[in-house]
Amino acid sequence: MGQAPIKKKTGFSHLIAAATYSADGARRLLSESAFRHELIAFGVAMVLFTVVGASFFQYVAMAILFLLMVAFEALNTAIEEIVDRVSPEISEMGKHSKDLGSFAVFCLIISNAVYAGYVVASKFI
Repeated sequence: MGQAPIKKKTGFSHLIAAATYSADGARRLLSESAFRHELIAFGVAMVLFTVVGASFFQYVAMAILFLLMVAFEALNTAIEEIVDRVSPEISEMGKHSKDLGSFAVFCLIISNAVYAGYVVASKFI
């Protein structure tokens, strides 16, 4: 005999469950040193924005770019965990999957750095 299907939550209990899953994901992401480094870099950028007198829009744009990077970092971590689970042996396909996820994060790191550099440099030019 198989197990009974899991009953889906609805309404407010679904909202609470979804928030719990998201919080668990955030905790998992915090265990990644790369993410902690990105978090520190964001903090440094915010301090620099304050020092140079960045506009409200510039803060908002930086926050949006950072949230995109967080989302991509989370997806990259998920890809790595799935590949490690499904294909624990070294494989070319697994390597490509991990490399592509890493490249996506790298593109957003560069985007964040270029934008932060632009905001800071524009205050001196």
